Amino acid sequence: MASPHVFQRASAVDMPVAVGGDGVFILTKDGRRVLDGCGGAAVSCLGHSDAMVVEAIKRQLDALPYAHTGFFTSEAAETLAAMLVERAPKGIGRAYFVSGGSEAAEAAIKLARQYFLEKGEPARSRIIARRQSYHGNTLGALAAGGNEWRRRQFAPLLTDAMSHIAPCHYWRWGEPGESAEDYGRRVADELETEIKRVGPETVAAFMAEPVVGATMGAVPAVPGYFKRIREICDHYGVLLILDEVMCGMGRTGHLFACEEDGVAPDMIMIAKGLGAGYQPIGALLVAEDIHQAIADGSGFFQHGHTYMGHPTAAAAGVAVLEAIEGRDLLANVQAMGARLRQGLEARFGQHPNVGDIRGRGLFLGLELVADRETKAPLPPEAKTHAKVKRAALARDLMVYPMGGTIDGVQGDHVMLAPPFIVTEEEVAMIIDRLAGALEEALPA
Repeated sequence: MASPHVFQRASAVDMPVAVGGDGVFILTKDGRRVLDGCGGAAVSCLGHSDAMVVEAIKRQLDALPYAHTGFFTSEAAETLAAMLVERAPKGIGRAYFVSGGSEAAEAAIKLARQYFLEKGEPARSRIIARRQSYHGNTLGALAAGGNEWRRRQFAPLLTDAMSHIAPCHYWRWGEPGESAEDYGRRVADELETEIKRVGPETVAAFMAEPVVGATMGAVPAVPGYFKRIREICDHYGVLLILDEVMCGMGRTGHLFACEEDGVAPDMIMIAKGLGAGYQPIGALLVAEDIHQAIADGSGFFQHGHTYMGHPTAAAAGVAVLEAIEGRDLLANVQAMGARLRQGLEARFGQHPNVGDIRGRGLFLGLELVADRETKAPLPPEAKTHAKVKRAALARDLMVYPMGGTIDGVQGDHVMLAPPFIVTEEEVAMIIDRLAGALEEALPA
């Protein structure tokens, strides 16, 4: 078991020791083969033993492991930036490399602020996001996000330059007789209301996840929602920042999740699947006109991290993208995502404690309830999500359950995000093992 000297996330949990990987399985020191049904945190899109990615990392280490971006760029970073920009939505022209999603969020917030300073609009400093969103765990990212239970104890440290509107979760909050499109328009229009409330001249950006991750459990926006959001942002001169840290890089069946929503943002935050777990890497993809405003102004983005543009991490990112495209893995995400969803609906579609099954591609969530007809949540004190995680791991299955799904206190869900290489047989194993875990954890 784990060393007594590592400061673990949960002090009372004695973690098994991971010693190896075999495709979608993680191997432990005590001989278990744990099926990774969630990609860790939707990270391990290529599984845990991709020889091509490992070899690319080794080659980069042999050539040049690290070079500080205050002095150099690198071939690996230049190659990865070109690949990402070529594939990104229209308007994106630059890639700013970081080490993970929280760093990408910090960079986005700071760049939005500096962009308007460079343009001569110094009053624009506010960020609007959504309740039940999550954009990272640094103080800036935490302030922008709307994950109440993560924010609560740190509230005195969080800036009040952030405000929040309703999330887009039709199954939970759509009104009787209201179509998905009408609901989407109603909650999108809250952005305009909030912009007017705080003053259009003060708002720099709106930040949102195309598919909300672990905070709500793989909840995609309804059709038309983000097109209306884009209209509002354009009308008031507000930047649109999309957080695809968890849902991007192929997770939904598109390289960029916003492709399905038909919108082109001003910035896109990516991480997790970009390095597939083989190296820590993230990026902020930026519209060319934003970069040009900096270039024509001060010429210097006043921000930075020690490991930004890390050559070894960038080499891993190149290899991951080449693997996703060269092996046509987006097609497998779509096919296996459809099979997983069909299997979940067949197995749990009428389960009294499963209220909603949703998501896109290999990014799916089950919302757990006390009563599927009324949508009443399970009692928070029962900590059902934690019971599901324990019961699944006892069956050698990793899933990603969370509590506070509805408002930061009430609500439980289970999220699934297996590697893109998952097979039909492994999809069936995920469903069978999850069924056993739910049977143990849910009320009789």
